[in-house]
Amino acid sequence: MSWTDERVELLKKLWADGLSASMIAAELGGVTRNAVIGKVHRLSLSGRSKPSGGAVRASRPKAPRPPRPSRPVTVGNTALKVTPVAQPRRVVVPIEDIVVPIPLRATILTLTDKTCKWPIGDPADEAFCFCGHLPRESSPYCEYHSRVAFQPNVERRRDRREESL
Repeated sequence: MSWTDERVELLKKLWADGLSASMIAAELGGVTRNAVIGKVHRLSLSGRSKPSGGAVRASRPKAPRPPRPSRPVTVGNTALKVTPVAQPRRVVVPIEDIVVPIPLRATILTLTDKTCKWPIGDPADEAFCFCGHLPRESSPYCEYHSRVAFQPNVERRRDRREESL
């Protein structure tokens, strides 16, 4: 629908009365809110009066906000950079430092449900054996090797990130 002189005059009157662009579009019919805004801009209409919607609310003083914790300012392509958080490091004794007494060492032939099945050494070596300690309940490994074998996902991801830095 085109903008006739009557429609433009009605637009100017409704705009001066403080109606919103949506309300003017509904009043005129056949135009969108964006069409009304565009026409108002082209006509350089300004100086709107206060909206006619209801009584004016008395402003009440706002309660002071608690201070925000200060955050480092990020600029440019560092905005999404992940900064590692310093956390206490777990102390894990390397597997080579675990001493398995000779009587506890198990071969593939001597493994049972009551022996830790953690392999120690290179399977091609003659000294290759299994841990042989008493395993945890419902686990094939002893207490120490269970902690080594079953790390929570979060810790493994954190360890990988620290290694890549």
